[in-house]
Amino acid sequence: MPTITTRNPATGETLKTYPLMTEQEAIRKLEAAQDAFLEWRKLSHAERAPYLTKIAEKLRASADELSALMTRETGKLLKDGKREVEICAAILDYTAKHGPDVLADEERTHGTGGARGIVSYQPIGVIYSIQPWNFPLYQPVRVLAANLMAGNACVLKHASICTGSGLRLRELCIEAGLPKDLFQVVLIDHGTSDKLIAHPLVRGVTLTGSDGAGRHVGSVASKALKKTVLELGSNDAYLVLEDAEIETAVKYSVIGRLYNNGETCVSAKRFIVADKVYDAFVSAFVDQMKAVKMGDPTDEDTQLGPLSSDAQFETVKEQVDESVAKGAKALCGGKAPDRAGAFYPATVLADVAPGMPAYDDEIFGPVAAVIRAKDDEDAMRIANDSRYGLGGGIFSQDEERALRLARDHFDTGMIRINSFGAADPNMPFGGVKDSGYGREHGGFGMKEFVNVKAIYLP
Repeated sequence: MPTITTRNPATGETLKTYPLMTEQEAIRKLEAAQDAFLEWRKLSHAERAPYLTKIAEKLRASADELSALMTRETGKLLKDGKREVEICAAILDYTAKHGPDVLADEERTHGTGGARGIVSYQPIGVIYSIQPWNFPLYQPVRVLAANLMAGNACVLKHASICTGSGLRLRELCIEAGLPKDLFQVVLIDHGTSDKLIAHPLVRGVTLTGSDGAGRHVGSVASKALKKTVLELGSNDAYLVLEDAEIETAVKYSVIGRLYNNGETCVSAKRFIVADKVYDAFVSAFVDQMKAVKMGDPTDEDTQLGPLSSDAQFETVKEQVDESVAKGAKALCGGKAPDRAGAFYPATVLADVAPGMPAYDDEIFGPVAAVIRAKDDEDAMRIANDSRYGLGGGIFSQDEERALRLARDHFDTGMIRINSFGAADPNMPFGGVKDSGYGREHGGFGMKEFVNVKAIYLP
């Protein structure tokens, strides 16, 4: 029987083995979710809200257990796991509070006489959620919260390396009172997943993953005429402009590159620095990256844990090695330590140019690419010279000018000015170009998988 085995990337320890489901078993889960949906959709938005609040309470009460589980499965810092639990709870609370208003019927008019019209946001059924390992709770919760409020059911295919986290999330939802079949977790291979996408009971598909995975899932879904929301990672540019405050820029650049062990789709990855401040920024940035403490992710003093798996370690290593072979210079890091576990050091690459993985692709690990720009205008040009467009940042002491650049010129979905952060329940999350399409959070996610129904009254 095919199985999934989870391992601790910090120690190599085998954690647990799970049997894969057959196609028939997965379809039974889908059918159960559909049956639960038919009852759930009868509730009003206000009646659904307390379920989300109770799940949030359950997550907060289980924060120590959940963060420890995520650390064992993915190597994320224990303190980052605790923050992740709180972010999930905040998303659930936000959705419970604002969902009834966001999804309320809208009164409109139609025709020359101004007759009455109503726009109603109605649930559509089972949403299939395919999620990655870097945030084992946050990724599925942001989909689940929005769709429970909208009135849909959810079937989750989680990344295999965090299988335990996905299953425990479902258990906690049930313990919080959610109908047991409304949220399902399926342990299946990619072939069975494609069959679920095409199944008539699946009404929408959402994926967070690589742009390659997005192309595949999007093509399978489009053949079956299923709507998709795709969040596909990025190679986010952070601009250090000529008037940047260097201490602030360095502080948030280090945080932005190392957050979640560097395994974040919306983290800072390319640092595009105006020539006037290049030397000052790079010198201070390298000093701080060199000083980063790498080690046991359960240790409160640790700043950088292991990558999520041996496979992820090999991918990052190959990307760095190829970039160096093509002319990039490692100012710090760049070579794996001689120790057990999937540890890769904080690395800064300079002289990065097109044709290198560090310039063209997403390096999902603690590797920063520093690129010199002639001036501020050149920095913005280089920032937009990417097939990706998820997030980005601008460091400048002129906030109004930075705002204009962010709004009018930065071809990306989310921009931070003089700061770094991953997600906020009240702001939309998503990108453009090869970073995908659709939006989550900020109320937008609740309307991605609904029937926007127009009702005309005489």
